[in-house]
Amino acid sequence: MANVAHILPEFEAPASPLPYELVSDSSIDRILASVRGHLGVEIAFVSRYIENRQRELTHVSSDLELPMGPGFREDREGTYCWNVLQGRLPELIQDPADHPMTRDMPITDFLPVGCHVNTPLRLADGTVWGSFCALGRTPDRTMNERDLSILKSFASLAAERIESSLESEMSLMEARKRVESMLDGHGVSTFQQPIISLKTGEPVGVECLSRFPDLTKRGPDAWFDDAELVGLGKELEMTAVRCALDSLSHIPDHMYATINVSPATVASGVLRELLETVETKNLVVEITEHCQVTDFEELAREIAALKAYARIAIDDVGTGYSGLRHIVDLQPDILKMDMVLTRGIEADPARKAMTAALVRLASEIGCIVVAEGIETEHEARAMKNLGVDCGQGYLYSRPLPIVAAQQFLLGGSTRG
Repeated sequence: MANVAHILPEFEAPASPLPYELVSDSSIDRILASVRGHLGVEIAFVSRYIENRQRELTHVSSDLELPMGPGFREDREGTYCWNVLQGRLPELIQDPADHPMTRDMPITDFLPVGCHVNTPLRLADGTVWGSFCALGRTPDRTMNERDLSILKSFASLAAERIESSLESEMSLMEARKRVESMLDGHGVSTFQQPIISLKTGEPVGVECLSRFPDLTKRGPDAWFDDAELVGLGKELEMTAVRCALDSLSHIPDHMYATINVSPATVASGVLRELLETVETKNLVVEITEHCQVTDFEELAREIAALKAYARIAIDDVGTGYSGLRHIVDLQPDILKMDMVLTRGIEADPARKAMTAALVRLASEIGCIVVAEGIETEHEARAMKNLGVDCGQGYLYSRPLPIVAAQQFLLGGSTRG
């Protein structure tokens, strides 16, 4: 039988643990059960080839009590699958007695193997990842090439699922490497966007915003999303916080700076622990609520403790998860209106009504309102007429490098 050229992975490198997404993929189990039903056999399984000249079962479908299951490893040379891959055995075996090699293999009598259908599992680049196999415990002379074609069709579905899981795992590994490379702070920079008093036109503070490499390709949100995805959300946030704190010496004494932190990071206590060790003045902790708070009482306790070191702002008011309970119970010093409310407010009665209500609420509880995303004079004028205290947006300035932001803050009046 002629040998077929295959692209084989580096089997002698230690096998990576299977991605959880792959181990728990019920669709592969359904594929194996379906092929058993179509072929009328008792066992079907997926295996992969690994280091030390072994193969490992990854998914097994059978109604029998078998001596091996997922995770079982054995010498690959003693398996039908490996010898099929090497061209020493055919993919379709109606009876092991027909082939001298299978007659002598211990697995033939151990299971026993009566009929066997097998095809290599290839990834899109041609690499052989493992094998897809179905077998019965008694010989079957009716099994034919049509049955082999059926098995190959199911194998291609399984290969797609495997490759998808491997690609997801690779993406996670790459994301983790990217995020980890930022955690020493050397790749993170802080920009500052001025916040302007709508009454006087004077700058009153800045929002500290993190910037990362390849900004034109991947914005800050993508970096923080990656960090959250790989379980490093808190670590990347705190790296950004430390970089922001390092920039505060450039801000005039009578102005404030906000740093952005998620509820989960605040609730963990790590921010409070950091602020206990550094000198802060005119600092505002801005709670960014892009996801729902899971433990509100714990968050409230930490925010109460943070007030010894900073004022508190709540972001996305009016559109995010910042409900009235959060505003009342957390007792913030600043409410930051989401830019969705700002856009076109001068011609939108609903936006005006909601903004007016937030201004009244802020007045009752003793905090100020900052409108984000102001881009036009019309928006600025409407916000000022509604009683909004401050504005932030491209009308005044884009986020600036630290030195440029300092020059802006010291430059005097902007717009009335």
